Amino acid sequence: MKNIKKEEPLLKLNKLNKWYNEVHALKDFSCEIYPGEAVALIGDNGAGKSTFAKILAGVVSKNSGQIFWKGKEVEITSIKYSRNLGIETVYQEQALTEQLTITRNVFLGREITKHGFLSVLNTNLMQKKTKEVIDELGLRVPINQQVKFCSGGERQGVAVARAFLFKAKLVILDEPTRGISIEGVKRIVEFIEELKKEKIAVILISHIFPHIFPVTDRFIVLSRGKIISEKIQVETSPEELSKIVIAKEH
Repeated sequence: MKNIKKEEPLLKLNKLNKWYNEVHALKDFSCEIYPGEAVALIGDNGAGKSTFAKILAGVVSKNSGQIFWKGKEVEITSIKYSRNLGIETVYQEQALTEQLTITRNVFLGREITKHGFLSVLNTNLMQKKTKEVIDELGLRVPINQQVKFCSGGERQGVAVARAFLFKAKLVILDEPTRGISIEGVKRIVEFIEELKKEKIAVILISHIFPHIFPVTDRFIVLSRGKIISEKIQVETSPEELSKIVIAKEH
């Protein structure tokens, strides 16, 4: 699909392919993602959505194709490399540690330490920064609360707060509205709106796309690893998208 945007894409993918033994999970996948744009990848199970997300997150490697980040070709070889580029992936499971506080989860793997004879955690600074970003997102939870006491929507919010704090340029949300309350869905939509205002691009991996339809700019429909349709939000509807998915899967 031709994009009317004139700015350089944040992310450009050219004919990505991924095989798992004999299964061709992603077939010549090509697309462009722009700053501040929300793009949803939709399709049934086995469509290739999660494979796509894992490649960008550095969890698995592509077999062929090209990835361009801010116009430069890159090889995403690890989760650390992906994060260093500015890509933050929020999985359905949220990748949070239930026994730790919200503050510790926000800084998980990126803890701030005081340097001296022994490095110790700078708890006060981490709490301060966590409180600032939690307040900015309107997330009404105590920063010292253990994550196990958070609702599904609050857990998603904690993961989004991590992306906000570390200045991600692209956030991938894997099934962000599955299994959470109506209020939780509302909060996720609000989080996406906040990310877009900050010119952070968002890729949504979703089965339940009517939930995120109002805040999504573009929909890419996948079937058996291949793009079968691409629709701009203002030119389609949840009903039309559902028909496209169902028609290709049956």
